[in-house]
Amino acid sequence: MSLVQLDNYGPWTVTPSPRRETDLQALQARLYATLADFVSTHDGYAFFDRFDNMIAVTDGMTVADHKRFQEQVRNQYPVTVSIGIGVGETPTNALGAASQALQAEGSAQDAERTERLATAGPIGDTPGPLTIAHFDVVDVTSEFTDRKDAGETSLTIQRATVSLSSYLREEHDGVTRFVGGDNIIALCPSLDLEAFEAAREHVQATTGIDLQVGIGEGETPHEAGYRAKLALEECRETGQRIDRVGLRATIDR
Repeated sequence: MSLVQLDNYGPWTVTPSPRRETDLQALQARLYATLADFVSTHDGYAFFDRFDNMIAVTDGMTVADHKRFQEQVRNQYPVTVSIGIGVGETPTNALGAASQALQAEGSAQDAERTERLATAGPIGDTPGPLTIAHFDVVDVTSEFTDRKDAGETSLTIQRATVSLSSYLREEHDGVTRFVGGDNIIALCPSLDLEAFEAAREHVQATTGIDLQVGIGEGETPHEAGYRAKLALEECRETGQRIDRVGLRATIDR
């Protein structure tokens, strides 16, 4: 897991005077798109997180690859980024290691900390399959989008995201993020179907929201994520709430 953090971003946003919030939002969106495009060329996954902090699943990416991304940001944007890269037995462990490695390089608002690259673990040498789970809200269009106001729908999906993210982190050391629409992506250890059913039941019990989930396994984040999408499409077509596409399944992209 890689933690990408904008350098000295808070002070920069108010120097020499406060910058317009809409300009900052546009900058953050472009920077996230750049990260997503970059890691996708290495079969990785990116999540916008808090925008000034972004995270990515970067199995197989080398230290040199991360340095190239830092160089691309420096050349295209008025800001720079520092990166912590962590390896762990679980997604939460890996993200925690990445966070600690970067924190050891200094504060995010330290003007002297620029384009640091901190590592924790055997970067670029992490063989073995990954598991990605792709959740969404059952019948979100007919139940929410077309019937309730946009504010209420957004709050509903946020509640489901927080409930699911907290549960998977506490119970299984998973890392879960909202990715747009009604979609929630979780990077998980290898879990049985009963564990995912328990996660669904927890969200329904705490929020009243019914989720369906496609689970994918792969040697790269892209392979696992694509298989998860295929499994989720099966749920949508058949009405079942959980489906899994494993390593043996052939994918066309």
